[in-house]
Amino acid sequence: MNIQSQVSDESLLKLIGERLAGRRLAKNLTQSQLAEQAGLGLRTVQRLELGAAATQLSGFVRVCRVLDLLERFGAFIPEPAVSPLAQLKLQGRQRRRASGKPAATGDKTKWTWADSA
Repeated sequence: MNIQSQVSDESLLKLIGERLAGRRLAKNLTQSQLAEQAGLGLRTVQRLELGAAATQLSGFVRVCRVLDLLERFGAFIPEPAVSPLAQLKLQGRQRRRASGKPAATGDKTKWTWADSA
């Protein structure tokens, strides 16, 4: 199954859990072994593989670490690309806040035809 934005949260969690279980089995680990190596309880691993929403993100990261999946997080959440113009405006500083407003795109005055002005 391809992951798309139209997939419900529940379906996505279930799919992630199935893929984690598949990776665990490919590494020939039991749920107990994975839980021990990740420093988690057996029930946490079981809930992750079932796609239960009440699991913590830190547990997910620990399981991914044991299953050698951390390197793929770069593709999962890529670094934001900063345009050269934005870099010039920041002058070497790092952006720390979002304004919540769309980026300015020039003159905000209402445009009119020269004849109607």
